[in-house]
This record gives sequence, C-alpha cells and structure tokens, in this order.
Amino acid sequence: MASAKAKRPRKRAEKRTRKRATKPDPKLISVVVPAYNEEPNLRYIYELLHEVFDVADDSAEFIFVDDGSSDNSRFVLSQLHAHDPRVKAIFLSRNFGQSAALTAGIDAAKGDAIIVMDADGQDPPELVPALIAKWKEGYDVVGGRRISRRGEPILKRALAYLWYRVMRLLVGWDLPMDTGEFRIIDRAVADVFRACPQRHRLVRTLTSWPGFRQTTVDYEHGARHAGKTKYTYRSSLRLAVTSITGFSLAPLRIALPLGAFVSVCSLIACLWIGFSGARNGVSLGALAIAGLWLLGGLQCILIGILGEYVGRTYIEIQRRPLYVVRDAIGIDT
Repeated sequence: MASAKAKRPRKRAEKRTRKRATKPDPKLISVVVPAYNEEPNLRYIYELLHEVFDVADDSAEFIFVDDGSSDNSRFVLSQLHAHDPRVKAIFLSRNFGQSAALTAGIDAAKGDAIIVMDADGQDPPELVPALIAKWKEGYDVVGGRRISRRGEPILKRALAYLWYRVMRLLVGWDLPMDTGEFRIIDRAVADVFRACPQRHRLVRTLTSWPGFRQTTVDYEHGARHAGKTKYTYRSSLRLAVTSITGFSLAPLRIALPLGAFVSVCSLIACLWIGFSGARNGVSLGALAIAGLWLLGGLQCILIGILGEYVGRTYIEIQRRPLYVVRDAIGIDT
C-alpha cells in the first residue's frame, strides 16, 4: 500500500515535467526565406505556406529576404505584402550570400520559433507542421533530414554525404547528419545565434553548436520548382571550407603529425637510397628531386591552410556589418 502511494507523487511530478517541456498554446511562427533571383518561385512558396498556416493553430509571419536580386522579385514581394500583411520583405543592398540573408531574417523575426527554408521549392512547406509538432514536444532545434536528393548528380550527393561525416568528426559535437538549413529553431536558440558575431557562418552548424535539445524529421529533398540551382561545385567547396575553418582547428593541428610522418618516411627513404644506391646504382638525384617535390607540395598545402585561417581572422577583426539593408516592407529597419 505504501509503495502504491509513493508511486503516485512521482507520476504526477513526471507529468508536470512533460507539461513544462511542451509548448501547446498557439504561438507566433516566423518563416524566413532567403531569395536571390527567385522571382518564379516566390509566389509558389507563399501559396504553399499560406495553405499550411491557414489550417494551423499557430499564427505566422513570412519574412522573405531579397539578397540583392536583379530580377522582379521586389515587385512580386510588394504584391504579396499588399495581398497578405503576414508577408514581409527585407531588401539587402547587394548579394551578401545565403548565410547573411538568413541572419537578416532571423534578426527581424518576432516569432516564438523561427523556420528557415529555401525559396526554390526543394524544402517542402508541407513538412512545416511536422517540424512545429516536434518543437512543441520540447525540442529546441528540429532539422529536416534529407533521405533522398532528387535531381542532384551522384557526385554531388556523394560529396555531401562525405562532408557531413567529416564535419561531425572535426567539430566534436553532435552535428545532425544530412540536414540542410531547413529547420525550426526556438527563440532561445535564435538569441544565441544572434549573439554570435562571426561573419563566416552556417545556420545548420551555428544552431547545433550551443547544444540545445535537437532532433530531425525525415523528408525527400525534391527538385527545384523553377530556375537553376545557385549551388555550383565551387560554391559547395566554399561552403565546406567555411564550415570546417569556422568550427574546427583540426586543419591547423594536422601540421605536426603530418610533419612527423613525412620526416619518418624521409628517414626510411634516405636509408633505402643509401643501401640500394651503393648496390644497384639507383639515381640518387632523381629520388632527391622527387622527395623535394613531395615536401614542397605538403608545405604549400599547409601554408594555404594557415593562410585561410589568417585571412578569415583579418576579415573578422574588421568588424564590418554582416549585411546592409537597403529597405524593407512590413518591417521596421
């Protein structure tokens, strides 16, 4: 009898804990959509978001960030705002890049939670209710995990798969696999994100870094609704370099073990050259030149890595704004 009485308070305490962790009341959800020359997709994305939130319990604001577009994106966004005041727009003075545009949107967002997604239609708005549901369960970061990447070349998919595994190994924290920028973050996470002053940033890594409770929701990453992708192999390489040098010192620390390895190999090679040259007349000059080429190549690689970190440090200490807002619609700048 006593044990039964002891169990009831524990159950009530657990129930109170679960209740505190969830977010059942209607909330304001901010949806941030960066766009660069995405005129054919803006109305399409808005209509899908409109359908999602028209039947949702939560209210919403749709913040489109025009990242210096040269098409008629401004006209389309002005029309959408006139039709629906939930649509807001920020116009940057030039193209600052996706991360800067997302930061501008997150800075302006007023919601209890913020959803970030692309404007090309590859991040399905139909997944938004699932992201919100997970957030209301108590998760602070809920990322969309790509279980397939339709319309992308095999090489690009393979490189993306490799990048996530390498990044998780280098950064040293629980970085969710195969997630892009498509995610919902709690207001507390957004506040930490905004407090980070670094210029070289990725939303997916910088929102995972603080260590808030996070999970993922699986989805199929579809093809673009219209237009061509802005992510070339070159831009993907730049993104990979930014993520690695911005969150890990491993490339710098590799110099010592690599130098030790080359030294040992050089010593073994010298001993082999000495014995073999005396017996078989091996061309010592050719082997020496080959060794110099190898050593010179390694030195260039290490100097390049060091230069990348020094260059990024130089850019950071200049303390320039991450973005410049030309004007906005529906937002006080």
